[in-house]
Amino acid sequence: MNQSSFITHDQLVGWLEALTGEATLIAPRWEQGVLLYRPVTRDLDLAWEFTRPVLSAKEFFFSPTERLLTIEKTGQQIKLTETLPEGRQVIFGIRPCEARGLRHLDALFLEEEPRDPYYARRREKTTLIGLACKEMGATCFCTSLGGAPDDPSDVDVLLTEVDDGYVVQVVTEKGMILITSCDLRIANFEPASTSQSATRDWPQPIPLPSKDNWLARFNDEYWERMSERCLSCRLCTYICPTCRCFDVRDEALGDSQYERIRCWDSCAGVAYRRIAGGHNPRAAKGERLRNRFLCKFYYYPQQYGLDSPACTGCGRCIDLCPVNIDITEVLSYIGT
Repeated sequence: MNQSSFITHDQLVGWLEALTGEATLIAPRWEQGVLLYRPVTRDLDLAWEFTRPVLSAKEFFFSPTERLLTIEKTGQQIKLTETLPEGRQVIFGIRPCEARGLRHLDALFLEEEPRDPYYARRREKTTLIGLACKEMGATCFCTSLGGAPDDPSDVDVLLTEVDDGYVVQVVTEKGMILITSCDLRIANFEPASTSQSATRDWPQPIPLPSKDNWLARFNDEYWERMSERCLSCRLCTYICPTCRCFDVRDEALGDSQYERIRCWDSCAGVAYRRIAGGHNPRAAKGERLRNRFLCKFYYYPQQYGLDSPACTGCGRCIDLCPVNIDITEVLSYIGT
């Protein structure tokens, strides 16, 4: 589809206000000094100027903790009640790198059989309004992984801010439906300044290691040296747009009622691979750290036939790691 038009800032505000009456509108907003994706109301208390929120929008598709079903036992009868998510949602201001992350989640939750009904329902009922980055953050490296700050590939509508308003690029049929549903009046022309994005000189991409590089470094003592700093805090996986490990357990609600919940898990956790009997095939931090990087750049792309690593280059793990483990430094070392 890929049609481009133009709207003013006031038109955009009016469009978003109209959308709050049709779906749950989620956008970057400040919560106690932290920028997060959160639902907004008609007053549009959202952030207009930002690099990227601290947490990704992944949680609105793959929830940190969610009830899958309830289990009720009455005598010899057992009743299972599924709790599938309901309602439409629109995510405004999602950056292209984060939308790209959903491509990697889709590979597991949608393209594997059986499909995950909870993720699939949210994915189907969500429309993405992307906002192109005006500049790359100090730790961003999306261009090294096949993305770009203005890449429209994984959103339904992409907005690019220009001097007089926004260029509106309708990418999918879902995006067109969203625009027509609110009778948004858009002009069928592009201001002269829209060409700035196409000609912008983004930072030079860093070279990625080959598959042979990863295999050659598998038993390298580098992993053990780096693990001396690692706290196994799991923060890097929780803030990552593409990490998808989870745990499922049953919790008692009463004498005869239970709930089955799914929670985020992390390969960086001490007990992640521990099995019955207590054996842990990745007991050492270095082994867990190595697995995290190989999973993103070797195992996962190979298993699911992806043409890019399971990393979007958003830089969140670099910014938030308490011991300064830098994924770009790892890539540089493995590639040498």
